[in-house]
Amino acid sequence: MQQAFEFQTTVQDGFIRIPDIYAKIIPRKIKVIVLADKTEKDEKTQFPYFAVDTAGYVFDREEANER
Repeated sequence: MQQAFEFQTTVQDGFIRIPDIYAKIIPRKIKVIVLADKTEKDEKTQFPYFAVDTAGYVFDREEANER
């Protein structure tokens, strides 16, 4: 029989701390599913500037559509 417990915590040095109120009732062997909240830092992922010089390149629409 499985039982679910829900709580929020902060990961510290790769460890998830189980709150004291659950520590004695949660068994030693558990299955963990992590639902991570997006942070502002995650949303501001930037990619390095990338430029391609296409001068002199001939684009063939028919050839592109064949792929």
